[in-house]
Amino acid sequence: MKGLVLSGGKGTRLRPITHTGAKQLVPIANKPVLFYGLEALVEAGIEEIGIVVGDTGEEIRRAVGDGSQFGARVEYISQLQPLGLAHAVQTARSFLEGSPFVMYLGDNFITGGIHSVVEEFRRDSPDVLILLKQMPDPERFGVAELEQGRVVRLEEKPVKPRSDLVLVGVYCFQPSIFEAVDSISPSARGELEITDAIQWQIDRGRRVTSHLVEGRWIDTGKMDDLLECNRVVLDMLEERREGTVSADSKLLGKVILEEGSEVVHSTIRGPVIVGAHTRVVDSFVGPFTALYHHVLVEGSEIEHSIVLEHTVIRGASKIEDSLIGRDVVIEKSDTRPRAHKLMLGDHSRVSLA
Repeated sequence: MKGLVLSGGKGTRLRPITHTGAKQLVPIANKPVLFYGLEALVEAGIEEIGIVVGDTGEEIRRAVGDGSQFGARVEYISQLQPLGLAHAVQTARSFLEGSPFVMYLGDNFITGGIHSVVEEFRRDSPDVLILLKQMPDPERFGVAELEQGRVVRLEEKPVKPRSDLVLVGVYCFQPSIFEAVDSISPSARGELEITDAIQWQIDRGRRVTSHLVEGRWIDTGKMDDLLECNRVVLDMLEERREGTVSADSKLLGKVILEEGSEVVHSTIRGPVIVGAHTRVVDSFVGPFTALYHHVLVEGSEIEHSIVLEHTVIRGASKIEDSLIGRDVVIEKSDTRPRAHKLMLGDHSRVSLA
């Protein structure tokens, strides 16, 4: 079997972060979310992986390389325009070469991996195996309708969902999927929908089975979901201390200090991860915070947040529930009269007390 990871798309729900970087490389507990998917495929025994890339392809190539860091062999497949998941399958035809494959959306996170799913697919050999998860808001997703355990209907983001079972961003396909993607037409939004391709197979009597995901599944396409995923992963990590801590600092709970990090006259209440060569000085860092590499937090308070690399936070009285991008400077102003001085890009969002 081969793996097909989709890492195109423009990440519009994460702007302005994604104006300058790939959404699949936003870090969750200081590891790009894309890496969790690659690791899950390798753990399931899939080592030949194609990554479909778009405008941010060069950035993804630099981060992933040839795949050897994951124990995989990676090939990059350019999708000139994001014209739907089924179009991505068409684009990868020459890489897949008639092999059964797992398609994994690069911004998805599933606790526990997909080893059992892949084993089930190998054992039962259906035409398609889809992963499903019960969700309270199914209208946001592709929705599956089952009859006596058999998948009978799929619908993309229905106004009135027929069930609460939504499609998780992982699919297992036999090569017969190519006949389906070649036979469907673009949807109302101008894309070739993978749900339409699977429905095409259902309508022709092909065997489409499902696997109910028991653990957590998070689509990290929005900030709140990224923060929730960060919380889940931080809870799962093992504590390690590779940085330095001054005698007058306090580390409470699970705190991960990566190589070259430094904590000076500060309190950190975990779970927290402090990235390589990041400094925390005269500050409080609260639970569920991930500070990426080469960050400075000085004279500030922050919790339940993700801070990307090379950012400086100085003199901030309280930051929480935030996603802060690369090379950002947040600092207290001593000018009079007191005022907020902002330089913000398109699609930014700021909450002021």
